[in-house]
Amino acid sequence: MGKTTDAAEDESGNGIPTMRTAETLLRILPMALCLAALVIMLKDSQTNEYGALSYSDLGAFRYLVHASGVCAGYSLLSAVVAAVPRPSTMSRAWAFFLLDQLLTYIILAAGAISTEVVYLAYKGDASVTWSESCSSYGSFCRKATASVALTFIVTLCYAGLSLFSSYRLFSKYDAPLAYATSKGIEATTFHI
Repeated sequence: MGKTTDAAEDESGNGIPTMRTAETLLRILPMALCLAALVIMLKDSQTNEYGALSYSDLGAFRYLVHASGVCAGYSLLSAVVAAVPRPSTMSRAWAFFLLDQLLTYIILAAGAISTEVVYLAYKGDASVTWSESCSSYGSFCRKATASVALTFIVTLCYAGLSLFSSYRLFSKYDAPLAYATSKGIEATTFHI
């Protein structure tokens, strides 16, 4: 049977208020950072004698904007749910765990592909005839770099949330029990 008490829970099953407050703040932080990355990228455009360049011209940056919006929305919703004092259930713990994992990988992917585009904008790639463009569009590149940097900070926040939610979920289980079957093979069972 699973553990009935946890260091972060009192007898009623509610999280200790300081733990609940810390989790809520940890869930609000990525929301603010996602919104900042989103706004910076949305305003990222530059026009000069070579033409106009906007974030919407590059699919990776459009994905970054969408991923930041989804992550900001999830962070707000999960912060509200985490702030409400009620008993922790296994389904709630699984939901937080799975969604935190999913959002971690979504924002990591957005940061990774955007980093590649920023790198190509600064360095170019002669083998695919992609010339560097940051000497002509410096302001565009600086804003894109700032947005990508914020995205990686968000990724670290979500990695921390993933660790927090996985601890909360898996600390509710006892270690698996091993037993010998009638054929002499040792098997492991999980008890909830």
